[in-house]
Amino acid sequence: MNLQDTPSLAATQIELPRTTDAVAQPFKQTAADGFILGGFAWRHTHHDAARPVVIINAATSVRCRHYARFADYLFGHGFDVITYDYRGIGESRPTSLKGFQASWTDWGALDFEAMLQRAQREFPRQPINVVGHSFGGCAAGLGASGHLVRRLVTVGAQFAYWRDYAPAHRWRMFAKWHVLMPLITMICGYFPGKRLGWLEDTPAGVVRDWSTPTPRYERRPSGRLINAPVGQLPFATVTAKTLAISISDDPYGTIPAIERLLGYFTGSTNTHLRIAPEDIAEEAVGHFAFFRSAYQATLWPIALRWLQNGELAPGTPGRTIPRSCPFNE
Repeated sequence: MNLQDTPSLAATQIELPRTTDAVAQPFKQTAADGFILGGFAWRHTHHDAARPVVIINAATSVRCRHYARFADYLFGHGFDVITYDYRGIGESRPTSLKGFQASWTDWGALDFEAMLQRAQREFPRQPINVVGHSFGGCAAGLGASGHLVRRLVTVGAQFAYWRDYAPAHRWRMFAKWHVLMPLITMICGYFPGKRLGWLEDTPAGVVRDWSTPTPRYERRPSGRLINAPVGQLPFATVTAKTLAISISDDPYGTIPAIERLLGYFTGSTNTHLRIAPEDIAEEAVGHFAFFRSAYQATLWPIALRWLQNGELAPGTPGRTIPRSCPFNE
């Protein structure tokens, strides 16, 4: 079985902050359990209560530096911006990941929640918006203060449920992410993704969450939300006007995958925009490329418009998907 044609992070040309961008200031933030998180803030000189602040939630095991150009773009259009790394990743990595305890629930309920609290404290009375890439869209529904979020944009956001993967890639992806990744993690005590060119090194608990063959978040073995009815999960407290962007050649972000996650945001008004690469005169986009600066003129304005006005501009590329309920499957 050839696993080289499955999506990998190594092929996405991650873009780091430019050294000339003195506006991005590093910070440390302590989560409720005492863990210290690292990130970057783009902050305008003068406080303006009408200026929104945007928190960017990264994909699983993708460093926050990947989103620096997009953060620059939002800052240049009048937003304050926060990027950060989940515990165990990038700026928030401990000395060793062997034996380090972290799960998807921790990333949302502790780490994202800490950023919501920071936004309230550092940008008082400013509206809070969120952009969530892949798992970052799930994290947006796990913070206890999710009701503070005014607008939410997700990109390829889903649960990594293997049955939702694109059929043409499903079994190769299952072998890579649900067999090989947990096996390597079991041997090493964490997932050494950086050496393999797959991801950043990843805590074992996160790998367990990712590789568990179930579509329901409340059944995740390491989660604190086990057996909670969907309506009682923190997702339901999020009332943000939500735009879910999916790309048709993203093998993770299929229509069923995106709709499955949106089904958890029962308190939100949700719009699912499906974009094909040919809609923007491209041959391929995939799961990771949305945040590359090559798409500043084509894809970024879609997210910008939603963050500004909560609407799609006339002539926006793609098509909206009628809402469905994935939990009836």
